[in-house]
Amino acid sequence: MAIIRQNSVSGINSITAQSNAVDFYDSSGNKLAIGADVTGNVTGDVTGNVTGNVTGNVTGNLTGTVNTSGVSTFSGGINVGNTFLRATSIGIGTTNTTGRNAGVSTAQGTLIFNSDTGSVQVYNGNAWRDVGKEAMNATGGLVNEYVEGGRVYRTHIFTNSGFFTIQSAPPSATVDCLVVGAGGGGGGGEGNQGPGGGGGAGAVIYKNSKPISVGSYQITVGAGGVGGRGPGSTGNGVQGGSSIFANPAAPITAPGGGYGGGYSQSGGPGGSGGGNGNNKTTSAGSGIGNAGTPDTVSPDTGYGRPGGVAAPYNPTIAQGSGGGGGAIGVGADGTTTSGGNGGAGVLMSISGISTAYAGGGAGTANPTVGTGGVGGGGNGGPTASGPGGLGGAGLFATGGGGGGGYISCAGCGSPHLAAGGSGGSGIVVVRYEIGQVGGTAKATGGTISYTPTTTVHTFYSSGTFTVTNPALTSVDYLVVAGGGSGGSASSPGSWASGGGGGAGGFRTGSELPISGSISVTVGGGGAGNLKANNGNNGSPSVFSTITSTGGGAGGSFYGNAGQPGGSGGGGAQGPSGILPGGTGNTPPTSPPQGNNGGAGSPGVPVYGAGAGGGAGGAGQSGTPTAGGNGGLGAASAISGTSVTYAGGGGGGIYGPSGGLSGSGGLGGGGAAGSPDPNGNSGNPGIQGLGGGGGGATAGPGALSDQRSGGNGGSGIVIIAYPS
Repeated sequence: MAIIRQNSVSGINSITAQSNAVDFYDSSGNKLAIGADVTGNVTGDVTGNVTGNVTGNVTGNLTGTVNTSGVSTFSGGINVGNTFLRATSIGIGTTNTTGRNAGVSTAQGTLIFNSDTGSVQVYNGNAWRDVGKEAMNATGGLVNEYVEGGRVYRTHIFTNSGFFTIQSAPPSATVDCLVVGAGGGGGGGEGNQGPGGGGGAGAVIYKNSKPISVGSYQITVGAGGVGGRGPGSTGNGVQGGSSIFANPAAPITAPGGGYGGGYSQSGGPGGSGGGNGNNKTTSAGSGIGNAGTPDTVSPDTGYGRPGGVAAPYNPTIAQGSGGGGGAIGVGADGTTTSGGNGGAGVLMSISGISTAYAGGGAGTANPTVGTGGVGGGGNGGPTASGPGGLGGAGLFATGGGGGGGYISCAGCGSPHLAAGGSGGSGIVVVRYEIGQVGGTAKATGGTISYTPTTTVHTFYSSGTFTVTNPALTSVDYLVVAGGGSGGSASSPGSWASGGGGGAGGFRTGSELPISGSISVTVGGGGAGNLKANNGNNGSPSVFSTITSTGGGAGGSFYGNAGQPGGSGGGGAQGPSGILPGGTGNTPPTSPPQGNNGGAGSPGVPVYGAGAGGGAGGAGQSGTPTAGGNGGLGAASAISGTSVTYAGGGGGGIYGPSGGLSGSGGLGGGGAAGSPDPNGNSGNPGIQGLGGGGGGATAGPGALSDQRSGGNGGSGIVIIAYPS
C-alpha cells in the first residue's frame, strides 16, 4: 500500500508507495475513511485517477481526461501555445496562408486568424472562407468573378460610359484599374496618289492596389476616331477619345490614339502615334506616342508607341503608308511595295481572361496590305479598283487603331477617295479581391472559380470537361451559342440598311447527368459581309446532350430575309418588298432558346431595318425613322453573379433620315452603325456573351456598300456543381 502520514490538519508531507492501494492516516496514526477530503498541497507526480474535489493550484503537466459533473472554473484561463481561453475572450492564434495549408487541421469548423488576409477564416469541409471580413460592395458595368492564385476577384467591365459606385467598403479598400483610350481613325487615301496611314492605338494605363472609398466614380469610355475621307488634311483620321476613371484623389486618363495621316499628311500624336500617309516629299514626321513605357516591375504602367513613317515620295506610283503605333510596338514604316504593320498591343488579364489591347492600325500599299497589330488594330484597305479600299476598323472595346484607306485608280481624272477605318472604342476594367479559396474541384476543364456554395467551370473556348471525383454525377449548366452577324448596307441607289444579327441560343438547366470526359464546344460569332450581303449565322455551342444553335444572320437588300437560328436575325427591304425577320428557337427546344427577329420598314430608301431577336425578347421591327432595337438577353447567376447573355443586334437606318440607329439588346448585342452619308458598319456583339452583331447603316455616299454588318459575339459554356 501507499502510506500517507499527515503531520498537521492542513497538509500532507509524504506519500510512500507500497502498492496500488492508498490509505490515509491522521497525525495520531488513525486510519481515515476512504474518500475523505484532502486539504492542502500535493507535491510530486500523481499517476492514476483522482476522484473528488481538488481545491488549490495544480502545477505541472496534466495528462489525461478531466471529467466533471458541473462547471469547472479556471480563474486564470487556459493557454495552449499562442491560443488561449479566458473568462471574457478567446484567442485562436495567428498563422498565415502557408502555415494554414501546411500545418493547420482541416477538420470542418476549424478557425484561424490569417495574417496574410487580416481576417478570421473557417474551413467549411472543402475550402477556407473569410468570417466577418467586410467586403467591398459595388455596382456598375458588366460584373464578373474569377479565381487567380487562390484569390477571388470581382471585376466591373465598362465598354460604355457609366458610374462605378461603391456602396460599402473597409477602410483599407483598394482596386486595380485598367484604362484604355480609344483608337485613332485611319487616314484616307486618294486615287492612285497615295494611301492613308494607320491610326494609333489608345493609351493603356494600369494601376495596382489604389486606395478607394465609398462613393460614385464617373467612368468615361472613349469612342473610336472616325477614319479620314478627303484630300489633303481633310483626309486625316480623327484622334480617338480619352477613357477616364474619375477617382477624385487620383484621376486616371488614357488618351486616345493619334489619327492616321491622310494622303500626303503626317500622322497625329496621341496615346500611340498615327502612321504617315504616303506621297510625302520626305519620310520624316510620324506621330509620337505617350510617355509611358513597358515596365513589368512598376505597378503603375503606361503603354504607348510612335507610329511609322511612309515610304518616300515617288512621282510614278503611290507607295506604302506607315502603320499606327501600338501599346508596346512601334508602327512599321511603309516600303515601296507594302504598308507598315500596326504596332503590337499588350496582354492584360485583369478581366479574368488574357486579352490583347491597343494594337495599331495598319498602313497599306500596292500590292501588300499592312496587318493590324494584335490587340484590335484594323488592317490596311485593299487595293481595289472602283470605290473600294476601305481601311479595316479597330475592334470594339480594345482601343485598336483603324487601318489606312487605299484605292488603285490609275488615270482617274478626279479624286477618288477611300476612307480610313474607324478606331476601336476604349475600355475600363476595375477589380478587387472579395475572398480566398482553398477547395478542391471535382473535375478539370475551363477556368475554375468558386462561389460560397459551388465550383464553377467557365469555357470561353472549346475544351474538355473531365470528372475526377466519382461522387460528381450531375451538374448545372449554361450553354450560349455564337451570335449572328448583322446585314451589310447596299450600294448607292437602293440605300437599304442591314438587319441586326440574332443572338446565340441560350439554354440553361440543372442536374444534367454526367460522367467521364465530355467535349465542350464554344461557338464563334458569325462574320460580317460587305456589299448588300446577309451576315452569317453564329456557330453552335455544345455540352453533353445540350446544343444551343447559333444566332441567325441579319438580312440585307440583295440577300434574303433575316435568317433563323437560336434567335432570328432582323430583316431589311428587298427588291420585291419588306423582308421579315428570321424565326428564333430553331430548331425548337423546350424551354425556348431564343426569339424572332424584327422586320424591315417599308419605303425607299429604307429608313429602318429590323433588329435581331434576343434570348429574353423578340427584336423590334424597323420604323420609318429608326432601326429596330435588339431583343433583350436573358440573365443567369450560375457563375455566382447575375449576368445577362444573348442580346440581339440593332437594326440599321438610312443615314440622312434624321432617325436613330437601333441599339443592341442588353446581353452583348451590338448597336447598328451610326448615321452618316457614307453609311457606317455595325458594331460587333460582345465576346463571351453570344450577342448578335449590329446592322450596317446605309447612305447615299459612294462608300455605302463598303459598310459591313458587325460580327456576332462568341458564345460561352458554364458548368457548376456543389463544392
